[in-house]
Amino acid sequence: MTYDVLIVGGGQAGAQAAISLRQGGFAGTIAIVGEEADPPYERPPLSKDYLAGAKTADRLALRPASFWAERDVTLRLGHVVAQVDAAAKTVTTTTGEALGYGSLIWAAGGHPRPLPVPGAELPGVHVIRSRADVDRLTADLAPATDVAIVGGGYIGLEAAAVLSKAGKRVIVLEAQDRVLARVAGEAVSRFYEAEHRAHGVDVRLNVRIDAIDGADGRVAGVETGDGTVPAQVVIVGIGLIPAVAALAAAGATTSNGVEVDDCCRTSLPDIFAIGDCAHHVNAFADRAGIRLESVQNAIDQAKVAAGAILGQPRPYHAVPWFWSNQYDLKLQTVGLSAGHDATVTRGDPATRSWSLVYLRRGRVVALDCINAARDFVQGKALVEADGGAGLAVDAARLADANVPLKTMLA
Repeated sequence: MTYDVLIVGGGQAGAQAAISLRQGGFAGTIAIVGEEADPPYERPPLSKDYLAGAKTADRLALRPASFWAERDVTLRLGHVVAQVDAAAKTVTTTTGEALGYGSLIWAAGGHPRPLPVPGAELPGVHVIRSRADVDRLTADLAPATDVAIVGGGYIGLEAAAVLSKAGKRVIVLEAQDRVLARVAGEAVSRFYEAEHRAHGVDVRLNVRIDAIDGADGRVAGVETGDGTVPAQVVIVGIGLIPAVAALAAAGATTSNGVEVDDCCRTSLPDIFAIGDCAHHVNAFADRAGIRLESVQNAIDQAKVAAGAILGQPRPYHAVPWFWSNQYDLKLQTVGLSAGHDATVTRGDPATRSWSLVYLRRGRVVALDCINAARDFVQGKALVEADGGAGLAVDAARLADANVPLKTMLA
């Protein structure tokens, strides 16, 4: 089988690419090759509403099942692409099936980084990436009383919030000296550490994991540098490994992901890469190369790749944004705080409605807004100013929560 556009990856990015092609009037054949058996669905709720049982599997679907057939998009689900032949313009799956393409969109995402210690493969050790992952986790949680979460990033803290509310004894084990260390400033980290501890979560920092202990063929605890932590369930959330091995073997330029230009083209002809696995130069990262794991990036890059295939190239330029729900706190982030050289606290954290503003060379480059939706909405324009370099604003004005951010654009 040969398709005019073959999309590898059935997540948000792959689904949006197919949708954008059809919306743009593309009349050729389209197929999505997905590793999972499920049609494209939302991933962000997996560690939030779906884990909590507040959202059912059918409500995760990005589109009704009939949508894909009505738009003549072939779903080839439950298949993994193992090899790419850029010269022959074919891919081969792990079952040996060969598929040809006119254009290839690589939206394969990635896989959770495994914990590199003895016992990490024991039953009862889980990751959160797919719906099947959470279904297996939920089944194991029923008889469990103690849950250890390795990693204090978004996934780990969201799961901690859900499970502590469900009555589990939860311990978060973080290797660094604060949670959210890769994505947020210290003030935000300390705020969330205090919130989780107030909800009964045991947050431990600077932890070394030596092994996962087992008993009767399944996990029983986590060996740390300070002793053994009892756990009948362990959740590992220590990052993502981008799924780019097949492209790298085919000759694509890779680094932390597969490198793409501003229209999401890889170094191989007629092959695009989008979403979690695509490494690109980003105006909002001070023109540095970056790989973004977010719904926003997946959707926007999918639209860019589709536009290029439709003969309407439009360079990628979208302000990054993210969100995280924990307890009754909604964290909304706009921009990229990496490389900031100053921060301004806007509002009083004690009110549980405040923002941390990040500056680079005196310009606003990002905001973390906690229960502060107005700052998130208005702050976006400050981050977008001057082509993504950010707006230069007086720190004292930024700190005054009574002054709306939108007034600073003047």
